[in-house]
Amino acid sequence: MAPIIFHIDVNSAYLSWTAVEQLKNGATVDLREIPAIIGGDQKSRHGVVLAKSPAAKRYGIRTGEPVANAFRKCPNLAMYPPDHKMYREKSRRLMEYLRTFTKEIEQVSVDECYMDFTGIAGRYHSPVDGAAEIKDGIRDKFGFTVNIGISTNKLLAKMASDFEKPDRIHTLYPEEIKEKMWPLPIGELYMAGRSSVEVLKKLEINTIGDLAQADLKLIMLHLKSHGKMLWEFANGIGTSVVQSEPDEAKGIGNSTTLSEDAATIEEVTPVFERLAQSVGSRLKKAEKKAGMVSMEIKYYDFRTVSHQIQLDKPSNDPEVLKETACSLFLEVWSGEPVRLLGIRTSKLSDETAPEQLSIFDIELPKEPDEKHKRLKKAMDEINGKFGEGAVMKASLMPKKPHNK
Repeated sequence: MAPIIFHIDVNSAYLSWTAVEQLKNGATVDLREIPAIIGGDQKSRHGVVLAKSPAAKRYGIRTGEPVANAFRKCPNLAMYPPDHKMYREKSRRLMEYLRTFTKEIEQVSVDECYMDFTGIAGRYHSPVDGAAEIKDGIRDKFGFTVNIGISTNKLLAKMASDFEKPDRIHTLYPEEIKEKMWPLPIGELYMAGRSSVEVLKKLEINTIGDLAQADLKLIMLHLKSHGKMLWEFANGIGTSVVQSEPDEAKGIGNSTTLSEDAATIEEVTPVFERLAQSVGSRLKKAEKKAGMVSMEIKYYDFRTVSHQIQLDKPSNDPEVLKETACSLFLEVWSGEPVRLLGIRTSKLSDETAPEQLSIFDIELPKEPDEKHKRLKKAMDEINGKFGEGAVMKASLMPKKPHNK
């Protein structure tokens, strides 16, 4: 039997949850029925639209745009600040409810998850009937709506849940890909970030179908391993494994929540440099090198994306880690504001283990020469003796405010 995977996504979660809470406390107006947004005032770091009502969407208001822009489009817009503590509680209760159907749940953000429906499919006439019971149960029990996408793998289920909203169920089985997914703009493909879309459009690849039918060698020439992944996604190739329990940590990593959302690569690069220094130092202290580097992004609205690559040569050098993380970031970044960044390493090997050289040049950052290796070793010894940060590159030193 083929797997049956659901992707369950709360419709405009922040706004819906705020509306439900207000109605419960006696409000007479439902935010979902008027032009309304969840955001922050223009002076705060959350001065962007986090969620919008259908009525606000009709004014052309987009998630991620500055609040000031939204008010120019709709002067009578209702706006409320986010309440992340309340959102986490709503999310917790939703996941508890879903686990009454099956424990095979993989939560991927505060408002979305995957469900492996395969084991309970026999209880229902069809997967759509099962999804309808879940969807209607959520609406009746909690007062908000979800979209549910159904397919044989996680990728297609997620793509399906993004079809027409709200309160809908959509299927996207492999035999439906050509009709339902291929006509969509290339920017709607999962993991197709802004920079990747720009490259693909220059190759006259404008739809998901164009990419699916393109020459894989040409795509990899321009986008390397990320291009292969996007090509596979365009053809509906993805994993069906729902990870109901988090994997045991098998590597060394670090992440940081930014004091202000980052919106440019110039703001992101020094963050990755500091993270790489920390991760590299911990690897060296453990006498390990990493064969795999992964990069994590958490956007302003708490959506999380990660991307990884296997290094041509295991390394614990911070410069290699930083350059790799920056490259991975550019491949998947959507261009939206970022609130958290992370670097994680895995496939660890002993620092003294012999290395197998590859004949292929995959254009990853090179190991430093002997002079720089000695310099780095001396810095590591000083930081090891006097504490991390005793000596550092000038570019990593905290910036002092300018005197006016």
